[in-house]
Amino acid sequence: MSGVDLYVALALGIGLAAASGFRVFIPPFLYGLATRFDLNPSAFAGSDMQAWMASDVGLTVLGAAVICELLAYYIPWLDNLLDTIASPAAVLGGMVLMSSSLGELDPVLRWSMSIIVGGTTSGTVQVSTVGVRALSTASTGGLGNPLVSTVEAGACLVCTVLALLLPVLAMVLVVAGLVLSGRWLLRRRGKKGPDDVALGSINPQA
Repeated sequence: MSGVDLYVALALGIGLAAASGFRVFIPPFLYGLATRFDLNPSAFAGSDMQAWMASDVGLTVLGAAVICELLAYYIPWLDNLLDTIASPAAVLGGMVLMSSSLGELDPVLRWSMSIIVGGTTSGTVQVSTVGVRALSTASTGGLGNPLVSTVEAGACLVCTVLALLLPVLAMVLVVAGLVLSGRWLLRRRGKKGPDDVALGSINPQA
């Protein structure tokens, strides 16, 4: 395999891992479909997990899971509860998808990259979505959460399709998105400090 093939496989894995941060089951389902119809752009792919995703059983199970996951995020308050489950699941999903895209690499190198790059990417995206949903819940009483869920599902779909069709572009956009989301999270944390100071100055006896 050439260096270009490895670069494409890595870009595919990063794109799919980022998509897993939005929704857990859409990326493996579409990845299985792409593999089934020989549309997988990675020359390194070929793991047992990827073969299962492309099988009749895998596509049926993943398809049912996609429907349940999408519908569950439109039920008030259940969406916030799902985030506690989806966070570790998203990290695991990112690792598995990254490993699948690098299927023919040495196992030690493949899983090291999957854990460090794939898990970190999906986990960071998931943390950002949790923060946005929490903000929506606090500011709208949960009424704005269906809109947030729709945007997340759309972002997951676009990210997955882009990763499968134009993996390098997907990787560039993911990196840019991670930088922006990191800045947003830092600003959110930074705003809490001045507010606390201001409250303390207004009520010094507290």
